Amino acid sequence: MTITELLAVLLVVAGTFFGLVAVVGIVRLPDLYTRAHATSKSDTLGILLTLGGVALVFGADLAVAKTVLLALFMFVTNPTAAHAITRAAYDQDIAPWTVDDAGPDAGESDDGSINTGAVQTDGVPGDSADGAASRTDGGTQRATEGDG
Repeated sequence: MTITELLAVLLVVAGTFFGLVAVVGIVRLPDLYTRAHATSKSDTLGILLTLGGVALVFGADLAVAKTVLLALFMFVTNPTAAHAITRAAYDQDIAPWTVDDAGPDAGESDDGSINTGAVQTDGVPGDSADGAASRTDGGTQRATEGDG
């Protein structure tokens, strides 16, 4: 394996890693704003690294010019799209998740899992023991305490 091939493999593996980080960010983070932040940053870096590896594999060819243009396009449009989505959510009054939304018992437990502090009283998602709405729906629901 040549140095160029090894570097291409490393770039593609690093790009795949950052793509995986973006997926974990979508699954684990509590609301639209934090998910958009995690995915726009790591997904853009992952795509750029992967396309860099692809450009190395092609060598000096017309395909490299096309790959560079594609990378430039993705570098500009991914963060712009994430900003547009979060701006639209903000304009629709979707409140960001805060630590106060998690409740007084929020934090990390002894086994390393995250305790959100939300307690369901009657089986209805979003109802907690203190009467405030919990944040189980990805950030589309506002807390009822203190509004008014």
